[in-house]
Amino acid sequence: MKNTNLPPELQAAREEIEGYAHEYGLDFYPIIYEVLDYRTLYETAALGGFPTRYPHWRFGMEYDQLLKGHIWLGSTIYEMVINTNPSYSYLLEGNEDVTQKMVMAHVTGHVDFFKNNMWFAHTNRKMLDEMANHAARVQRIIDRYGYDMVEDFIDTCLSLENLIDYHAPYIRRPEAQTAQPIVSDDEVPVVEGLKVDRSYMQDYINPPDFLNDQLKKLEEEQLRQRRFPENPQKDILLFLLNYAPLDRWQHAILEIVRDEAYYFAPQGMTKILNEGWASYWHSTIMTQRALKASEIISFADLHSGVVATSGGRLNPYKLGLELLRDVEDRWNKGKFGKEYEDCDSIAEKEQWDRQLGLGRRKIFEIRRLYNDVTFIDEFLTPEFALEHQLFTFRYNRDTDFYEIASREFQEVKEKLLFRLTNFGQPFIYVEDANYNNRGELYLQHRHEGVDLKMDYARDTMRNLNKLWTRPIHLETIIDEKKRLLSFDGRDFSERRID
Repeated sequence: MKNTNLPPELQAAREEIEGYAHEYGLDFYPIIYEVLDYRTLYETAALGGFPTRYPHWRFGMEYDQLLKGHIWLGSTIYEMVINTNPSYSYLLEGNEDVTQKMVMAHVTGHVDFFKNNMWFAHTNRKMLDEMANHAARVQRIIDRYGYDMVEDFIDTCLSLENLIDYHAPYIRRPEAQTAQPIVSDDEVPVVEGLKVDRSYMQDYINPPDFLNDQLKKLEEEQLRQRRFPENPQKDILLFLLNYAPLDRWQHAILEIVRDEAYYFAPQGMTKILNEGWASYWHSTIMTQRALKASEIISFADLHSGVVATSGGRLNPYKLGLELLRDVEDRWNKGKFGKEYEDCDSIAEKEQWDRQLGLGRRKIFEIRRLYNDVTFIDEFLTPEFALEHQLFTFRYNRDTDFYEIASREFQEVKEKLLFRLTNFGQPFIYVEDANYNNRGELYLQHRHEGVDLKMDYARDTMRNLNKLWTRPIHLETIIDEKKRLLSFDGRDFSERRID
């Protein structure tokens, strides 16, 4: 077997870079590097960075796409790192030393982020072993039930893997069902009101309207206790695991898909900030400490490629890096707070410098507490948007071209936040699992100004039906009208409900 450990010169560079990182205050798990040829690297990338995953055709498809991109388009994966303790990172064999050094500095930033960012606090740091366990469990299921049947069920589960509650590890949601109902089914609600010693004061102390309102509230609470689920459920996969009529092997596979979806969720929630943080540190460590004079041109070329932008494409490396630098500069100069915000002079604001030197401390705080949505929402400013020429765009059917729609700051910010919130996916909840008193599943779409894509909605309902085995209903808004989409296992229907 080929030795994939670091050669002596890269081991020395790694120790140098990690030493500089510690001096700057970075705190990261031990990092184990492997040097792989491009085929092995792309095989690992297709598996999400893990050497072992359960067998499924999508991993082969992703490998084929990566390989073709490398051969025909010249695309290259320079680095890959996984969130475990210790962390594992892969370097591409044949890269020049300056590239490997930049990648190691970048990886150091990522691992520091994994360890210290609160949105990763609940992730499984032993996921390398967990992925291997998942692969072994799925293989045993395949051996028993056959590959085609299991693959088809995995396809169904993967199509629903986004139906989780991304904030579940951080916010305690109401349970689907309480252990003991507050109001029993055969108990008639009674409102007694306040105690009255003199009967002629009854209507004054306990007005009939008040008693009726209290009775209505008790009846509504009793009705709520009879509903199932008692509270809308955002984690649809968990609801299916608890209540769908699944075989044991199906339950095991759905549980695996859900576990892996939650593992990868924080990476999607922090893509801009995470990549910006890693880019900030690879540029800082390389330019200030680790770069040799003979490597300056090569590094500049590599770094410019990482942060390059093009029309219609958001580069998370570039946006995250520049916004972190902007925050660092503002907090160094004191460009924040009431005094600065109340200043009406543009010229004075441009020259503003209180020499506070708080920038580095502030970005470390951001690294610890923020995700992409909160980062953009709090620190994106009109000045930043103007300086970096941010804009929204749309497709013009008349000209068959994409064109700039707006440069207004609020529109740019709202568009960006909408794209990042819930990964730009619709919010869907389980509202009623016994709809029409026939065990049918009623889902609610929280409409936020954008209609559902009907082809996606129908596919989702079809696959939910495979797991629930009863008709699926989805309440949504189409063209500003409330609609109920239904799928009975064979046919789709739609009707107005407002």
